[in-house]
Amino acid sequence: MTIKQGDRVPSGSFKQLTDAGVVDVTTDSLLKGKKVALFGLPGAYTPVCSASHLPGYVDNAAKLRAAGFDTIACISVNDPFVMTAWGKAHGADDKVLMLADADGSFTRAIGLVLDLPAFGLAGRSERYSMVVEDGVVTKLEVEKSALDHAGSSAVCMLGG
Repeated sequence: MTIKQGDRVPSGSFKQLTDAGVVDVTTDSLLKGKKVALFGLPGAYTPVCSASHLPGYVDNAAKLRAAGFDTIACISVNDPFVMTAWGKAHGADDKVLMLADADGSFTRAIGLVLDLPAFGLAGRSERYSMVVEDGVVTKLEVEKSALDHAGSSAVCMLGG
């Protein structure tokens, strides 16, 4: 079943590469008592993700924080090493939290798994964005195509 507006985000954890090594980031520590701009995408270094989706959140990070978001987090079914390198390549450093759903368990739990066999991608994530307030989805946008990003962009999130 696909997550929808009004649902509580399921418990789970992500991997993040820090100066101390790879650490687990739980949904509870990420979401509890916070307003979070959460967006998911098919993969690091993929064309739309690299050209538009992640850069849009990096470029609009200050505006999102001014709009009341405590955290901006990018989730992809990739490993934490790739997510960190990709984030650094796009200047995400202290703007966007780069989280690896390494085994795809979170993506499966929210029902947003995507296969793109023409690109050699299986078990990846739909392109989406959600506003999560204290663990509850208050806004959700899932793109009809992984090649689109207008509905799940930072600009769209800022628009309401």
